[in-house]
Amino acid sequence: MGKRDDLIAQYADDLKNKCGMTPDMNLLTKVTIGCGPAIYDADASTVASSQPGELETVKNNFLIKKLGLADGPELDAAIAKVVDTYGKSERNKYRAVVYYMLTKHFGKESVYG
Repeated sequence: MGKRDDLIAQYADDLKNKCGMTPDMNLLTKVTIGCGPAIYDADASTVASSQPGELETVKNNFLIKKLGLADGPELDAAIAKVVDTYGKSERNKYRAVVYYMLTKHFGKESVYG
């Protein structure tokens, strides 16, 4: 197994044990691949949920550009919900896991079809 497979297994474990979700491994793999080389960088692989600028980046670059959603208060609400689900005290919120949960929240799995 390669490094990406190890990371996907780690993300699946987070979804199960920290978020209480059973991951769709096919979708999780596609979301992880969609994150590109960021998953291998210690800083870029996580979402700093306490930094407003980081949450804006998630909203603009992922929800609006990638998933094609219109900007609005429901995007901020969804990000807040995902951060809550992951656990505010959880220090490492993996980007792929956050993106996966947002994709599921908005029912946008078809983007990764």
